[in-house]
Amino acid sequence: MMSRSVQMFALALALLPGAAVLPLHAQSGRAPANSAQSAANTDQWLQELAAWRTQREQQLAAPDGWLTLAGLEWLKPGINSVGSDAACNIHLQAQAPAHLGLITVSGTTVQLLSPAGGFPPELQIDGNPAREGPLTVSGAKPSTISWRGLSMVVLSRGEHFVLRIKNADSAARTLFRGLNWYAPDQDFRVTARWIPYTPPHIEKIPTVLGTTLDLPSPGVAEFTLDDETLRLEPVMEDPLGKTLFFILRDETSKATTYAGGRFLHTGLPDHGLDKPGLLTLDFNRLENPPCAYTDYATCPLPPEQNQLGVALDAGEQRFPH
Repeated sequence: MMSRSVQMFALALALLPGAAVLPLHAQSGRAPANSAQSAANTDQWLQELAAWRTQREQQLAAPDGWLTLAGLEWLKPGINSVGSDAACNIHLQAQAPAHLGLITVSGTTVQLLSPAGGFPPELQIDGNPAREGPLTVSGAKPSTISWRGLSMVVLSRGEHFVLRIKNADSAARTLFRGLNWYAPDQDFRVTARWIPYTPPHIEKIPTVLGTTLDLPSPGVAEFTLDDETLRLEPVMEDPLGKTLFFILRDETSKATTYAGGRFLHTGLPDHGLDKPGLLTLDFNRLENPPCAYTDYATCPLPPEQNQLGVALDAGEQRFPH
């Protein structure tokens, strides 16, 4: 049976004739070679967008996706007991051993120690049998503590540490029936002018916790929508990566999209980050942040310069809780 997103795109393909859609090369001033080629480009774009949206829904509903996030517990200095026993400092609201382990915090060092009687069977760290020792709490791959469908990582948040808990059997995941999307619209696929910063700026990005993230911003994307010139400033989550990260809010957040804003990931400009060039912004790929699906995520918020006074009726709509 086709998913709802695939059905929607099948309908879009049937109802959206190529001649009625303005392809990207027409926006940049180059006439299409012929109407058949224009229709083929539109069909390919729709198919690629459908595949991307289907993949996004699958990632959200994966055993370790955002729909499984079931807890975010602050760790205190000293010993933090973890388990399903009500007496534990961190009480797991899931089927789990009464005493799973002890997480100790001493300055910047975080360790996992065994409870009385040893670690429970099947407890693992990064896929290997659990043993006492320090945990990796920073970087792209923090240590993952897992027991059956439960997984936990310790993350650094400013000068403190939190334990992020995921449960593959969470109700949010088991009851998930798909996302809500605007219909595909090529008018929201634009070619932006890339204006590099020399040198790159460090932007302070606010978060839902009231903290800020210092992230590099290599430049600004300038584009025209409905005869209005707009600018968006991306940051880079990985300075060596190949992706720009836009955190933005538009007028749709007041009614149809997530109030906290949405995310857009793009490739790099055609001439690289340090030279003027062109960049494709496909707002049909706007997505909700993790905070739209769970109260336990810690999301960045749109900086002031990325709060647009126009409506981007494209991409992901509010999550149907």
